Amino acid sequence: MITRIGLTVLLTALLAGGVAPAQKLAQNKVKTETIRPPSPGEQKFRNEGHVVAPTDNAGKLPEVLTSTADLPPAVARTRERILAAARSGELTKLFAVMKEAPTIPVFSFSEDKDPVAFWKANYPDSEGVEALSILVNILETGFVHVDAGTPQEIYLWPYFARIPLKALTAQQRVELFRIITGADYKDMVEFGAYSFYRLGIAPDGTWQFYVAGD
Repeated sequence: MITRIGLTVLLTALLAGGVAPAQKLAQNKVKTETIRPPSPGEQKFRNEGHVVAPTDNAGKLPEVLTSTADLPPAVARTRERILAAARSGELTKLFAVMKEAPTIPVFSFSEDKDPVAFWKANYPDSEGVEALSILVNILETGFVHVDAGTPQEIYLWPYFARIPLKALTAQQRVELFRIITGADYKDMVEFGAYSFYRLGIAPDGTWQFYVAGD
C-alpha cells in the first residue's frame, strides 16, 4: 500500500523527469497491431467442381476446345501427368499425382479421405480401375475454359459440364455416350445439367477436382 508520502514522492519524480503521470503510464500500454485484411488480388478460392447449370447468356455458350494447343503450358503438363497415371492402370500412381497439388483435388463430396479406397468401393468389380478408364475418356474429350478472370477460373473436362445437354449436336452426343449411359442421360436432362465425372485444372496447372455428383 502506497502511503500519502510515497505517492507524493512518486509524483514529484515523474514531474521532475518532464513527463506527466498520465503520459508516463501511457508508455507502459501493450502495443497493438493493425490487422490488414487481404486485398481481392491476394485471395485465392478453390474451385471444388460442383455442378453448374449451363446458362445461355444471350445465345452465347462456352467455346468447345479440342486442341491441347489451346491450353496454357502448366495446364497441359498437368493433364499429361494425369493421363499417364490413369493409363498405367495403377490407382496409387494417380494418387501420387493428386498429392503434387497443394491440396488433394476434390474426389468426393462426402467425408472420404482416401481416393484409392473410394474408387475401389465404388467400382469393386474392377478394384477401382473403372475410375481410371472414365478419367482417360474424359481427358480425351473436348473441354471449355470457364469463369475467366474470377478466382474460380478453370479448364474443365468434359465440355458437357457447361453445355446444355439438349443443345448438343449429333456428333457431340456420340462423345457424351462414350462416358454415360442412356439412363444417365435421361436423368441428367431431368436434372438440368451433366452431373457425371468432370475434371478441372486451374490456369496455374493446379489440379482441383475429379468428381461426380454434387
